[in-house]
Amino acid sequence: MQLRRLGVHDSVSAVFPTAELRNALADLGPEVVVVGDDASEDLDSCDAAVTFAHTDALLDSGLEWVHSIRAGYDRFPLDAFEERGIALTNSTGIHDDSVGEFAVGLMLSFARRLHTYVRAQEDREWRAPPWDEPFTLTGERLCVVGLGTLGTGIAERADALGMEVVGVRRSGESTPHTEAVYTPDDLHEAIADATFVALAVPLTDETEGLFGRAEFAAMREDARLINVARGPVVVEDELLAALRGDEIAEAGLDVFETEPLPEESPLWDRDDVVVTPHRAAAERDYVRHIAGLVTENVGRVAEGEGLTNRVV
Repeated sequence: MQLRRLGVHDSVSAVFPTAELRNALADLGPEVVVVGDDASEDLDSCDAAVTFAHTDALLDSGLEWVHSIRAGYDRFPLDAFEERGIALTNSTGIHDDSVGEFAVGLMLSFARRLHTYVRAQEDREWRAPPWDEPFTLTGERLCVVGLGTLGTGIAERADALGMEVVGVRRSGESTPHTEAVYTPDDLHEAIADATFVALAVPLTDETEGLFGRAEFAAMREDARLINVARGPVVVEDELLAALRGDEIAEAGLDVFETEPLPEESPLWDRDDVVVTPHRAAAERDYVRHIAGLVTENVGRVAEGEGLTNRVV
């Protein structure tokens, strides 16, 4: 593979200004340009591209390598990339701090009732919750489902706050910052006694619909669900049913089955749900982290080495 021209696809503007990444890569070596679907001649002239979203133009342009600025790659047609001989890399490994802090932030909001105070402020009401609603995270049990980069980031921060942290991972092998690790076969046992259940799994055939009626029934009535994984991991209608039936207490959701979350979704109006717009990973240094991954792989190409974070 020879890299003479690298395209920054304008879809990355969903996360940060496209020019910011182009400028961060300006001294890379290959020429760095901004490209888009309606500028196919520019994309055709590139050897590699950095993108946020998949578009068929990436497959039809003669690229040799595509880098996704996201960790998840479920929206990329892997078979088509492999068939055309296009390498696909992703951005796994850089979101432990941001997503870990975000998930713990949601847990702190629920425990300290911060979200209820914000809503009271919007109504200009000096309103306090019942005396026995607020609690501290210290000593509370958290089950992290998925102990990859995201889950490990959550577990590390929850452990530092004095929580009792358990996890679920395919291998069942122990990890730092968890007191016990279960396999997916024992998922219900893992979540049964948890105050918080945080989802941090990738979206795969095995994890789609992982949390539905049976899982909510297995959770405590005062439990809170935190989803910073992917929307389809949770069966949304069954989550709503569980909330309406007081089977679980609250949910903090950063991801949804349909994004943006439709205006007519009943999730918007529920006091027991915190909705955030798929921004758990967002932070001001995101551009720098992505540029670092791309720079590393450009160097690997120059040295004839394998790509880091290669998916196909």
